[in-house]
Amino acid sequence: MIELSIIIVNFNTKDFIKQCIASIIGSSFEREFEIIVVDNASTDGSVEDIQKTTSLTQNFFLIENKENVGFSKANNQGIGVAKGSYFLFLNPDTVFSTDTLETVISFMEKHPDVGVATARINLPNGTLDEACHRGFPTPWNAFCYFSSLSKLCPKSKLFAGYQMGWLDLSTTHEVESVCGAFMMVSRQAGDQIGWWDEDYFWYGEDIDFCYRIKQKGLKIYYIPSASITHYKGVSGGIKQISKNIATASETIKRNSMIARFEAMRIFYKKHYKKRYPWFLTRLVFGAIGILRFFNLYTLRK
Repeated sequence: MIELSIIIVNFNTKDFIKQCIASIIGSSFEREFEIIVVDNASTDGSVEDIQKTTSLTQNFFLIENKENVGFSKANNQGIGVAKGSYFLFLNPDTVFSTDTLETVISFMEKHPDVGVATARINLPNGTLDEACHRGFPTPWNAFCYFSSLSKLCPKSKLFAGYQMGWLDLSTTHEVESVCGAFMMVSRQAGDQIGWWDEDYFWYGEDIDFCYRIKQKGLKIYYIPSASITHYKGVSGGIKQISKNIATASETIKRNSMIARFEAMRIFYKKHYKKRYPWFLTRLVFGAIGILRFFNLYTLRK
């Protein structure tokens, strides 16, 4: 009986996804699991290399899309064929510690009120990937984050709400949102929310997922005793940490940046527009537009 379905959405990460799959197979996880790779029309030879992986494990499936359908839709495709009681949504540019899978899934089994859990996600330089430990992007949290007030007061509940910086990163605790690079989800929790919202193409879908999990009264946990390394942004090419190893073309980088800011608009319209007065919505959308303009301008330089 398959207990865990690992779903990896791939787009032009040939060298990284090989490391990722090898680290899964080489881990100390002894339960029955399957690996489902959904390839979004990669052009770097990823598919050919991934197909060779079928010789390493019996429970391996590859879905080849003829076009890039985005992160959410590709994950939903993987869910459609998955058999596990738990699902791990995993980025291809990640590498495991040996006991990560067992640590996280055991925690969830002991805590049935937890719908989503994540490990400590480390960047290649050893620092925390802040996306694995964050609050929701309310207008105030977003303002503090983009204005760097949160960096000036990293432990403040008032100013560091997006990073939830007052919490002890060395202890297991509840958070509001985690990163789609490593999200362990129970089948029951995912079924309750209808899985991934396909309005999001790239970015933002993980926060939306967690927001809807919270609306169902389920908990989300950060578990630092488990860890992975995340090279972060290899496919999209817009993250500073991975700019020297990113595989993205200039067109893909631009599309990735546009999708990032479009995701902000989608999330706000879906979850916050009715909660806040119209003039604040105007300010938020205006700020998103300005940030989008300057980031695209910087990208061209």
